[in-house]
Amino acid sequence: MSRSARSITTTSSGCFRRARSDAGYRLYSAADLARLQEIVVWRQLGFSLAEIRALLDDPAHDRVLALRRQRELVDGQLERLGASARALDAALAAHANGTEPQEATMFEGLGATDYEDEARERWGDTDAYRESAARTAGYGEREWREIGTQSEQITTDFAAALAAGEPATAESVRAIAERHRRHTSEWFYPCSPQLHRGLGELYVADPRFAAGFDRRRAGLAVYVRDAIVANADTSPAAVKS
Repeated sequence: MSRSARSITTTSSGCFRRARSDAGYRLYSAADLARLQEIVVWRQLGFSLAEIRALLDDPAHDRVLALRRQRELVDGQLERLGASARALDAALAAHANGTEPQEATMFEGLGATDYEDEARERWGDTDAYRESAARTAGYGEREWREIGTQSEQITTDFAAALAAGEPATAESVRAIAERHRRHTSEWFYPCSPQLHRGLGELYVADPRFAAGFDRRRAGLAVYVRDAIVANADTSPAAVKS
């Protein structure tokens, strides 16, 4: 049997069990290579193996739509990296010229936003705000860069799912909402599913949050809110209640 005609099988966990030639080389069919390519790109885009398995095993999985979604995500990363490169070039030029860098360009591409004054006014007496203020007080450039990168990736994933026509209640989209909740808990304050639900409602109720999402894609604010609500409704705590 020729090398191209030999295929690989998968275990029950979704891992590859590869056929081998008489010389011991691992053999792949065209379908195997296509699946492997999709897995590798999802991993490069930051998806977990569990999320990738859910995407690939979805009965409605469409390879062409998946490739288009991956391309959109890659384009988003290229745009962010380009903005970051311009910010770094500006910083290097300022250093070479002995001038101060411009604040307007220092954090281009890092997804930084600042509602600090209003946040203090609206939520300053809450435990969540105090926890967030205590944590962020110790953050430096590295932490804020990581926060911005993760936040931007989550928003990009939401926008791509909306563009692909995935319902906000789909398991893959709820997984993005869960990543958002965990991101908030990791960097700012413990974010329970119920608290997360309130945050989702804020994204729609506050015109600035809504506009920020909808600039990325029309209807994204409501889509994110619906995904957060769906994730909260299916959380273990919600199911038990």
